[in-house]
Amino acid sequence: MHLEFEPLDLNRQKEYHEALIDCPQLLTSDFSFANLFGWCEHYGLEWAFHNGLCFIRQTKPETIFWAPVGPWKNYDWHDCQAMHESRKFTRVPEELAKLWKSAYGDSIKLTDNRGHWDYVYSVEELIALKGKQFHKKKNLLNQFKKKYLYQYETMGPECVEEVLEMQDEWYKWYEENNPSEALKAENNAITRVLLNIDQIEGLMGATIRIEGKVIAYTVAEPLCEDSLVIHFEKGDIRYKGVYQAINQMFLENDAASFTNVNREQDLDDEGLRKAKLSYNPSFFLKKFEAELS
Repeated sequence: MHLEFEPLDLNRQKEYHEALIDCPQLLTSDFSFANLFGWCEHYGLEWAFHNGLCFIRQTKPETIFWAPVGPWKNYDWHDCQAMHESRKFTRVPEELAKLWKSAYGDSIKLTDNRGHWDYVYSVEELIALKGKQFHKKKNLLNQFKKKYLYQYETMGPECVEEVLEMQDEWYKWYEENNPSEALKAENNAITRVLLNIDQIEGLMGATIRIEGKVIAYTVAEPLCEDSLVIHFEKGDIRYKGVYQAINQMFLENDAASFTNVNREQDLDDEGLRKAKLSYNPSFFLKKFEAELS
């Protein structure tokens, strides 16, 4: 069986969601549709559907496969020609890594990729911010609430233009102070998602305004019934406590029915790792690199 790949687009998202729902491990952020769609130009992502599975191929800057999505346990991995065609895989969730190890034994080499681990937190904890570990964050949130006359709003398509304006200002400021290709790529992914927000199934979000102007926003997506992922979260740091505010207010007002919040990976960035650890993760979702000999 030779896989027929095509560029990833909005037209087959329903089919993709069906594969995703059948996945034994649903929480991994990489495979949410908005993440794939946002980054598909940057990574040159393509997909191919076969026997209920969706195979995802990255073509930039090199060709490498992401983990396939779907009912992994029902699939005959021994007889999977696509695996032997693909050989190298990235972002492989732990559950699938275990299945492959039992199917391929010593023929598969699995390498833990710490930079790709997802950080998963308790929604309840991040709303309450109780205890010593959250003391500093609670203080910053309270300072923000006392100091500023703010307006919190659930994000709808009607305010996307203003969010894009804020994102553009945020990007220009950071680019001037610390230009990088990663920042540029993220800005393109954010813009792509925001421009299609009403066409991507299930997207959620919120804004905070001061004097009518958007000074913070967040964009999230449910991963399954009890978990959601925060894709993008930006704030104007001239307003002290802005990040603590958008983080806590969104969970309290729009996501309190979820148990877990996935805040994606740190990509081995020390500053980002420190920040993500400071929010007291409940657990990590480990991911692996895989190579079939």
